[in-house]
Amino acid sequence: MNKKYWENRYINNKTGWDIGKISTPLKGYIDQLKNKNIKILIPGAGNGYEFDYLITQGFFNVFVIDIAEQPLKTIKIRNPEYADQIIYGDFFDLKDTFDLVLEHTFFCALNPNLRTNYVSKMNEIVNKKGKIAGLFFDFPLTEVGPPFGATYQDYLLLFQNNFKIKTLEKTYNSILERKDKELFFIFEKK
Repeated sequence: MNKKYWENRYINNKTGWDIGKISTPLKGYIDQLKNKNIKILIPGAGNGYEFDYLITQGFFNVFVIDIAEQPLKTIKIRNPEYADQIIYGDFFDLKDTFDLVLEHTFFCALNPNLRTNYVSKMNEIVNKKGKIAGLFFDFPLTEVGPPFGATYQDYLLLFQNNFKIKTLEKTYNSILERKDKELFFIFEKK
């Protein structure tokens, strides 16, 4: 699952994870954020619906990163004035810090052997008292993916040493196709 793999998924329109809009749980979370000046990252942003929504809500310090160039071109067409905040690159090579990282289908798209690297990188790029928030899939680890699953207990074990688990619960407002398969979470950096 390298750049070529993801690029081909977009080119061939094999993007089953893409729901065509911001997910209901993320929209609800963004709607309650008060500080419009926070610096936000959306890793593995894909078509960037969260990016679009944040901008329409007055958040302008928002960045996306993706290893596939194709979806980023689409985001740039919709948001040409934010081209400098649309990063074509590998999340694990990112050299910046953020107040909030929004997670939606990125973690589950990574090879499971990268999960501890993911947590380490999040610990590196999230500012002190900053947060990671969003959605994780909630089903046992699968051998075939993506998506690769994980359970409530898996997430606790992975994150609890570096992050305070503020929320990790079944998502009550998932889209129908993901009902009972998602956890909403907010983790604060220790």
